[in-house]
Amino acid sequence: MHELNLLTTFSGGLIAALIFGYAARRLKISPIVGYLLAGIAVGPFTPGFVADRAVAKQLAEIGVILLLFGTGVKFHLKELAAVWRVAVPGAFIQSFLSTLAAAAMLRLLGWSWGSGIVLGLAVSVASTVVMARVLGDNRDLYTQTGHIAIGWTVVEDLITVALLLALPMIYAPSAAPAGARAFMLAGVKLAALAATVALLGRWAIPWALEKVAATRSSELFTLSVLAIALGIASGASGLFGVSMELGAFLAGVAVGRSEFAARAAGDALPMRDAFAVLFFVSVGMLFDVRTLLREPLVTAAVLVTVVAVKPLAAALTVRLLGRPMSVAVPVGAAFSQVGEFSFILGTLALNLGILGEPGWNALIAASIISIALNPAVYAAARRFRPAVAGEAPQADRFKDPGHCILIGYGPVGATLHGILSAAGTRVSVIELNLDTVRRLRAAGNDAFYGDALRPGMLEEAGIETAGSLVLTADVEDGAEIVRRARAVNPALRILARCDHLRDAARLRQAGAAVVAAGEAEVAVALAEAVNSGAAPDAALKQRDGIRAALYRGTR
Repeated sequence: MHELNLLTTFSGGLIAALIFGYAARRLKISPIVGYLLAGIAVGPFTPGFVADRAVAKQLAEIGVILLLFGTGVKFHLKELAAVWRVAVPGAFIQSFLSTLAAAAMLRLLGWSWGSGIVLGLAVSVASTVVMARVLGDNRDLYTQTGHIAIGWTVVEDLITVALLLALPMIYAPSAAPAGARAFMLAGVKLAALAATVALLGRWAIPWALEKVAATRSSELFTLSVLAIALGIASGASGLFGVSMELGAFLAGVAVGRSEFAARAAGDALPMRDAFAVLFFVSVGMLFDVRTLLREPLVTAAVLVTVVAVKPLAAALTVRLLGRPMSVAVPVGAAFSQVGEFSFILGTLALNLGILGEPGWNALIAASIISIALNPAVYAAARRFRPAVAGEAPQADRFKDPGHCILIGYGPVGATLHGILSAAGTRVSVIELNLDTVRRLRAAGNDAFYGDALRPGMLEEAGIETAGSLVLTADVEDGAEIVRRARAVNPALRILARCDHLRDAARLRQAGAAVVAAGEAEVAVALAEAVNSGAAPDAALKQRDGIRAALYRGTR
């Protein structure tokens, strides 16, 4: 019976998420809204199919672990350092003001300060997924606005990770030795965990991943990444007494410091996304719309905090920290939503008895409404922000036409890399040969180990802002690589190589501007040899005509 519940919950949740997520995308709103609505549809408070909440919760726990593991892999101190003067104080100030406003309004409704503060902390965190989607749709992700907003959310995520550690010690009955002693003990455990993970990340994890990568089995590599994430998360809880979420985040940080970071993130992404969807579904299953009818003022207070107080606090903070209103207004608007970490913190607070059903349902309702409204709010803020004289369009200021991404480092790739580097072009190489990647990095070059088809690999190499991409090897899925690159960066100039003429048409159709076919080049050379006795002008004209036909592509 348990196996039946597992299968029906897993399949029913995914099918509902697919249907509602697709409908949300068709309506041009975030699919997260669809996933939450799917959870409501299969939950116990609506008629029809009812999924097993306990099973869904266990599946969702895997999603949370993989979500935090992915956050750790992508956590780069150098990116945060570029905007730390705004992102770090901004995250603390905005979180404090939003939490205070929510707690004050809830206090007027009869809540305790403790419950109000915890709910305020939950809604003060924005969804990185939603924010990246909205910024990307408005071509602001790689502008000053996008850098500040994303760096800000990284700091918020770290604050939330700390809260996930602190709340059980404060509110759990087992935390009897409260106060300084409890925090000191927790600090010792955390330091021991961090040191253990650092040692594993310095030697054991890279060694294990290298051995697995040497087998050239993508399945084994994906399995090893999942084993590291889930294993360290479980070990952190069982051996050090901290949350599995924190362990997963530290595991991601350890893997992210290795040369396998890009490939590990890409391999874990599909599994992470699937289980993260089930996390949102499980959140929706706990939503009871009847509570909203009984406690409408609580929902209104939380929603006002999310869509009004939080954006205003963020915008004023950015302005006070010295950035112009043209940046402050859209940054503030980007924070008019809540997301993944809000639910994680809210779930913990619900389990600890800090939040009751009214607070939980207010959090869910505010998330659904704010995520649905966020694209429109951001577009309006972007349209009405004050113009700055002489300021270049933000969408174009961070493009790098002198950056070329090279896929493959065989004889052709190596030669091309040398020519481009000598001409002053910044080249980033994506290569599946680990020794080659290490040699390039040792020489001071940008090189990424992994498959260009893996999710996130092109983004890791900087495809969004690059000026050109060159596919130097004839690979089976070259057209798919071209399509993905073109979808991410429509202005990208793509050049591709293939060995057979039959593949050239597919590459051009996928979006390659220039296609060089190996067998066609041989034909050109032979044609030149055959016509070497003909009139020079006629031979040159024929050769140029053949080459023009070969290299003609969509521009």
